[in-house]
Amino acid sequence: MRARDKTAVSALRATLAALDNAEAVPVDEAGLRGGALEHAPVGAGATEAARRELSESHVIDVVRAEAAERLEAAVQLTARADRAAQLRAEAAVLLRFLDGPGTA
Repeated sequence: MRARDKTAVSALRATLAALDNAEAVPVDEAGLRGGALEHAPVGAGATEAARRELSESHVIDVVRAEAAERLEAAVQLTARADRAAQLRAEAAVLLRFLDGPGTA
């Protein structure tokens, strides 16, 4: 963000959201079965559930999926070359993070 790299910021924000979603516990696992309002827990924090802890390989899978999604969308957007180039650049940012030190 400090470097004002809009491509990197866009790609990383979307990927962080995808990782956050991957950590979420499905409603059934969180103890909110039934879905009826009268069965819903009441009070501050009553519906809080522990987040899943993602393994390094799962994080890498999510990042690769985000990059693949952008590359696939870029192929479909060949008529809009500017958006396709943006998606390819975002995918490249994500893949660079996987090629950094300490990655599998």
